[in-house]
Amino acid sequence: MSDSGRIDRKRRRLLVAAGGVVAAAGTKVAMADSADSLNLTFPGQKPKHRVVYQLNQAGHDYQGHILSSVQALLRHYGNSVRIVVTCFGPGISVVLKKPIRPVARNIREGVSSLSDYGVVFHGCGNTLRTMHLTRADLLPFVQYVSMGAADLMELQHEGYAYIAW
Repeated sequence: MSDSGRIDRKRRRLLVAAGGVVAAAGTKVAMADSADSLNLTFPGQKPKHRVVYQLNQAGHDYQGHILSSVQALLRHYGNSVRIVVTCFGPGISVVLKKPIRPVARNIREGVSSLSDYGVVFHGCGNTLRTMHLTRADLLPFVQYVSMGAADLMELQHEGYAYIAW
């Protein structure tokens, strides 16, 4: 399993059970009936589901909806889902050490928390170059990709379901 695929399973189960990111994202989402209703996989087993989100806008509500949806998938599918969030254009600020555009604290905390639970964030190299930034400007847990649009396409070829708002 690659570093990006490793997750702290105890913390992820805690997220699933407690819905921890809901408070950070500022949105309430219905909880699963019980831990028994979750689709959990054994350590080292490939997740049954793969999803890639496009995050390319700067608006607080938009970003909050994306994070809330990601968190809801984690609660619904437990550790049987692999989630990637590809950030580019105005949405890149959520994964920058020093955001160019304003990013609400609860959004920053939500991104960091989701990363702790195994959600993978990708930062677009084209967007960074346009903004005269480098991969060093990305938060430490963010994976650099050369082009966000190509990343979305390649992940879809690998079987990821594509979700855009």
